This record gives sequence, C-alpha cells and structure tokens, in this order.
Amino acid sequence: MSAPLPYFTPPFLPQHSGAAAPLGLSHRGFSPAGLENTMAAFQAAVDLGFGYLETDVRTTSDGVLMAFHDETLDRVTDGSGPISARSLRELRGVRVGGTEPIPTLEEVLVRWPDVRLNVDIKDAAGAGALAALIEKHQAHDRVLVTSFSDRRRLDCLRRLSRPAASSAGSGGTAAMLLLSPLGLGGLVARLGRFGCVQVPLNFRGIPVVRPAFLRRCHRAGIQVHVWTVNTRPLMEGLLDLGVDGLVSDRADLLSQVLSARGAWPQGSGSA
Repeated sequence: MSAPLPYFTPPFLPQHSGAAAPLGLSHRGFSPAGLENTMAAFQAAVDLGFGYLETDVRTTSDGVLMAFHDETLDRVTDGSGPISARSLRELRGVRVGGTEPIPTLEEVLVRWPDVRLNVDIKDAAGAGALAALIEKHQAHDRVLVTSFSDRRRLDCLRRLSRPAASSAGSGGTAAMLLLSPLGLGGLVARLGRFGCVQVPLNFRGIPVVRPAFLRRCHRAGIQVHVWTVNTRPLMEGLLDLGVDGLVSDRADLLSQVLSARGAWPQGSGSA
C-alpha cells in the first residue's frame, strides 16, 4: 500500500499525533452571520486553528475561479443571475451578505500559504482552471480535488504535472459502496485516482457511515470524511467510530472536540 499523500497529514500537529489524527475541515469557512466562502469566514476558521478549509469554485465568464457555491448569486449576495455570466471585474462590485466581496480561489491560496484547501469543482470549466492554478502555485500538496462529477475531477487530475490528493465523486463513492465488500476497494480507488471518500451520514434514508464500510475503506488505504457534521455528540460518535475527517459549519465546536483529543491546532493560526 502506498503512503498517503502529504495533504492528509496535518503539518502543525505535535509529532506524536501524525497521520492518525482526524482532519477538521471548516465548511466554507466559519461565519455564523452567513458570510460563507468569504475571506472573513476563512480568516475566522484560520484563527480557530484550522489548517483545512472546504470551499467551492465557480468559473466566471472570463475564466477566473471564484470561491462560491451556488450557480447563481441570488441566495447569498446583493447580486442576481448566474455567476458564470459575469466577468471578474463585474463581480468585484457584488457583496456576500451586502458586505463581503467574493474572493477568487487564487486570493485564498495566496493569503494563507500554509492552509490546505478542499476544493469542490462546480462546473466543467473549473477543471482546467483549477489545474492551472495548482500548477502556477505548485499547490499539489495543498489541494484536495473534489467534485460530485468524477469526470470533472479526473479532468483536473490529468492536467497536473504531479499527483494531488482527490476525493471520489458520486460514481467513485458508489463503486466503493458496491464493490469494496467483494475486496475490490483498492482497485476501485486506484482506477478512480482518489485517496478518500467524502460522504453524508445517510443518503436517501440509507446509512452510509457504517463500521463495515469504514473497515473496507481503511483496508483499501482510503480515508473517510463525513459532511456536514454540526453537533458535538455526532462529532464525538463519528470520531469514536474511526472516521478520518469531519466537515462542519460549526468550526468552533469542531475545534473544541479535536482539541480535547489532542488533534489541535491543525493550522498555524491561534487555537
């Protein structure tokens, strides 16, 4: 079994914690005020000690990757319409929550050079743009390439000059669920080029995160990250079960839970 890529080992933990430490991923940064995927939200997470930030990327009409989740601007900003119909220059005047600008992914990469990013590619154009950005900043060890679309995810990975960590898309995750009981989990992961699966606790009422699934993933050398986990009892229960990472909107709670387990801070910010 090959060694895990550097992305999966928190760089700022004490040496004894090492690769066994569960990862804490702050979902779209941390902002109780709803300023998701903004520099203010990312800074708040970094200040709590997070070294892993989850974000999404959408591509502008002129090919720039923005840290933004929705297809349209309407839900969280004072703008409206598809983000893909706007240029970067046009988006500079749009504000999340009426106050915070939408950052480019490059701005996030540059602002916190030690932080690792879980990047969810939301459109087809984003695959090539993300690969170009990773190459430009030699950020192969800092970015986990993710997407519900395995096609987009693999398109990005194929464009890279050296490996970057990746999480299975919907198809890869389904293949792990179906084929890992047959002992084929390692083969699925190699063919799918992923080092982890990121899954909800349940899918359409069916439990996903079961002890047997965890064992099979771990046997195949695959980490299991669970989203989106926002209560302390659920965090504790999943960590006790042996999951490898938690994605949470409640960065404040998650930092406390991981700190109590000796797995904090995972970044260079204050804990």
